[in-house]
Amino acid sequence: MAARFGFQTVPERIFRQLLRRGPSVVESSSINRVSSQPHRTYRAAVCTELKKPLVLQDLQATELKPAEVRVSVHCCGVNFADILACQGLYQEKPPLPFTPGMEFSGCVVETGSNVTTVQKGDRVMGVSGGSAMAEECIVDQKVLWKIPEEVGYEEAAALPVSYGTGLLALQHRAATQPGETVLVTAAAGGAGLAAVDIAAHVLQAKVIAAAGSDEKCALAVQKGAYASINYNTSNLKEELKKLTNKKGVNVVFDAVGGDIFKDALSSLSWEGRILVVGFAGGSIPSVPANLLLLKNISAMGVFWGRYREQDFPVFSQSISRAVQLCQEGKIRPHIGAVFKLQQVNEAFLQVMQRASVGKVVLSMK
Repeated sequence: MAARFGFQTVPERIFRQLLRRGPSVVESSSINRVSSQPHRTYRAAVCTELKKPLVLQDLQATELKPAEVRVSVHCCGVNFADILACQGLYQEKPPLPFTPGMEFSGCVVETGSNVTTVQKGDRVMGVSGGSAMAEECIVDQKVLWKIPEEVGYEEAAALPVSYGTGLLALQHRAATQPGETVLVTAAAGGAGLAAVDIAAHVLQAKVIAAAGSDEKCALAVQKGAYASINYNTSNLKEELKKLTNKKGVNVVFDAVGGDIFKDALSSLSWEGRILVVGFAGGSIPSVPANLLLLKNISAMGVFWGRYREQDFPVFSQSISRAVQLCQEGKIRPHIGAVFKLQQVNEAFLQVMQRASVGKVVLSMK
């Protein structure tokens, strides 16, 4: 699969050169360092130039607005979207310089004057438009959720994006029903394993996992899939015909795109639904409208983060539900690797090379 990621060639080369030279992150003292004034600072991973390694900088802490909360970050999930943002390839393009990081867990250290939902000392998880790959971050109180005692910081940081996306896609968008057959591509990645977990253990669907190696397929089966397909060594369409007795699958959760999307689309059953979650393969496919017509099938976009602005109750419910399910033991995030903040470039490289399984997490502590 890595050969399909044409847009990663330059960034991977740069990251490799950096790692060979020694330190995982360049520490910068050119801006935002402690001045003679007694202002407190915190360490953050900063994108100062697109398609270049992140650098560590000491940023000056800012004052809270009335509805904001300052969180001491313990863990931050690493998502493919973070990498795309640092390459200038994500849908949302923050101005330089910026700190990536969409999801985090930590402890409340300060609250604004109007905050009523959390208090100092609370263990929380949350989402941000960026800025979570740092020792602390500031967010509005409405995008924080208390962490149950049964859930650790690493697991909490892995819940919002992957499980929020999976729940919103499979339940809200596709209305997946018990007993339906769900195909999950890139099934060993963060979003893929979450989708397998949700479809099998929450929605009671029959899950077929598709991934790029036998080891990844085995992990997806361990997570709840009843069958798996290595699409680097097998023909996806032909294997799906065998597994479904030529009936096809009811729902596809696709984060790969390219030829995998096309094969999955043609493998849908009557009134099937394909969820367009991402394009990790680097190729954005076109949808043959005649196929939609002939089978009465639906292609559905899933941009989970956009719900934060367009339909916040749905966005919030996806995370609240994930927290509840994790507390009840019905779902469990798979943490594939944990890196320190100063190893952020190594963490990015592992995700870019598809060497990771489950969620990669940065630990600040």
